[in-house]
Amino acid sequence: MITADDLGRESGTTEVIVSLLAEGHVSATTLICVSPVAEEAAGQVRELGVLPRVHVTLTSERGVPRWRPLDGAASLVEPDGTLSVDPMALGARGEAGDVIGEADAQLRWMRERGFTPVAADSHAGTLYGLHGRSWLAEALEWCARHGLAFRLPRDPAPYFGGPLPPPLAALHERAVAHADALGVAIPETIATNRSTASELGAYERLRDDYLRRLAALPEGTSELFLHPSREDAVEGPDGVVRSWEARLLRDPVWHDALRREDVEVVAGWWP
Repeated sequence: MITADDLGRESGTTEVIVSLLAEGHVSATTLICVSPVAEEAAGQVRELGVLPRVHVTLTSERGVPRWRPLDGAASLVEPDGTLSVDPMALGARGEAGDVIGEADAQLRWMRERGFTPVAADSHAGTLYGLHGRSWLAEALEWCARHGLAFRLPRDPAPYFGGPLPPPLAALHERAVAHADALGVAIPETIATNRSTASELGAYERLRDDYLRRLAALPEGTSELFLHPSREDAVEGPDGVVRSWEARLLRDPVWHDALRREDVEVVAGWWP
């Protein structure tokens, strides 16, 4: 499964993702419902016949006006009512009831517009406990109530680049067991680029890293998720990396590797 995350982030990213979907270069996308561009983005993918996943969004991003939650819960927001750009701030103060209430509101927003999402995931990884408290158990129970799959890897090593630290490893093991007990479908593994433009140095380094990840995928259904965009649509060096990811998805070398590794690109890891 090849996913373009952050549909609706702003117009430039939305334009690139819609084009990649239309060209068949990605098999899925995730929608940021709290963005002012979400309505327009939803209409564009509806015309393509694409069903986006709900990208549960609890933080804003630098470089775009701060987003506001749909549910407005106090523990999720700054004094001005907007979502913080700092996941650690959310991790320090967010309350589980408010987190799930906001997830409900975002899922409801999609359903009111004729979408019936079959899976969910976490924007900026805020549900996973990487930035403070974890809401993984609550998120999985929420998914089970709504019949949603969830982006939680059985094998986290390809994403983290090695074994998890012991506290996170224990949390992850419990979460996978909880997902299985609840009947929530999860992918075999997930992978994405986590390096900056300065760390990579050039497009070819990014491409080589994704080719390595592709060759190392385990048996089963996994997810590669990218954040393609235009360089001028995303502030700072993140725009460079996102433009490289858009380039990668159209690169003949990438498509040759998919064929060479006999990777079947599917729409989801769920049945």
